[in-house]
Amino acid sequence: MSDLPKIDEQSRIEIEAALFRKLLGHLQKHPEVQNIDIMNLAYFCRNCFSKWYVSEAESHGIEVNYEQAREIVYGMPYADYRARYQNEASVEQLDRFADSQQKATE
Repeated sequence: MSDLPKIDEQSRIEIEAALFRKLLGHLQKHPEVQNIDIMNLAYFCRNCFSKWYVSEAESHGIEVNYEQAREIVYGMPYADYRARYQNEASVEQLDRFADSQQKATE
């Protein structure tokens, strides 16, 4: 067995929440990293986070729609983000994306 420290439930939740906020901050700080590249490497992207956010909010009885979740994740309305930072995907990126989407749903 490993030597992981014992962490009480509330501390674990707070640590994980802080980690999530740091990850979102990191993604917001680096808009040059395209969603398709993240998806192709890690099988998730900012849009996945947005969908997961909606789902988790719903499981807590909180109504957050997809566009609202995107604004939380992107740090601005998605239309603004897209206009400022999103590039056209290359044929190679799109080919890899098809494989990545399959893996993301496994």
